[in-house]
Amino acid sequence: MGPPQPRWQALFPSSFCVSTSPVRTLCLVAALMVVMATPCPKSCHCSERNGVVVQCVSRSLDQIPPDLPEDTVALLLSSNRISHIPNQAFKDLRRLKELDLSHNHIESIDAGAFLGVSEGLRSLDLSNNQLRSVPKEAFTKLRARIRLSNNPWHCECSLQEVLRELRLDPETVNEVSCHTSVQDEYAGRPVIQVLDSGINFCNFHHKTTDVAMFVTMFCWFAMVIAYVIYYVRHNQEDARRHMEYLKSLPSSSQITKDFDTASTVL
Repeated sequence: MGPPQPRWQALFPSSFCVSTSPVRTLCLVAALMVVMATPCPKSCHCSERNGVVVQCVSRSLDQIPPDLPEDTVALLLSSNRISHIPNQAFKDLRRLKELDLSHNHIESIDAGAFLGVSEGLRSLDLSNNQLRSVPKEAFTKLRARIRLSNNPWHCECSLQEVLRELRLDPETVNEVSCHTSVQDEYAGRPVIQVLDSGINFCNFHHKTTDVAMFVTMFCWFAMVIAYVIYYVRHNQEDARRHMEYLKSLPSSSQITKDFDTASTVL
């Protein structure tokens, strides 16, 4: 099955447009009018290439342009100031094949950012941004070849699970490096090389969790022991004071002798 036809070809079949020179000219004029009639976001440039190509490179944009043409097949947004990709940012772009978001300031991507375009997208460029992690759900069903190079990735279990599901661009795969890591020794190394060496970041995650639980249990146990020791010592002190008090009281024999003495005198 070939690529979908442009809107002007649907209106003017090729057999009709090639019939005569005047008709062919009419087709070209009609195609130009269709392209010109396509709403194009402000500060962007739109052109026809089996669909609409929206070019918004280096326009100081801080968000995804609204009201993108529904026939957009390529959206070029590189070298802007975009910092966040919200949920369903491209939901109406059913024909979108190429999405370039490189050289922005992207720090976060919502879990539903690519809903509606994930299955049709063929190329996604997120290189040269500020991404440290991404939710696994954001790339669900994504079939595109992805560039993730030159981001300050934090290598841990969730990133490993994300990369396992993706088709990374082979030309830039070695540029996806650990900026930081759950284990400092892997910082600065390509993620793929670390994973290929047999390292499993999820094991570190489980070990860290186990250690945290052990420390917590040890602290609770130590608190219980300390309380028991305090309780015993406190009771011992009370018992000692009570015994000293009892010893300070006059004995019964002394009381009897004093009573006999008093009776004799009387």
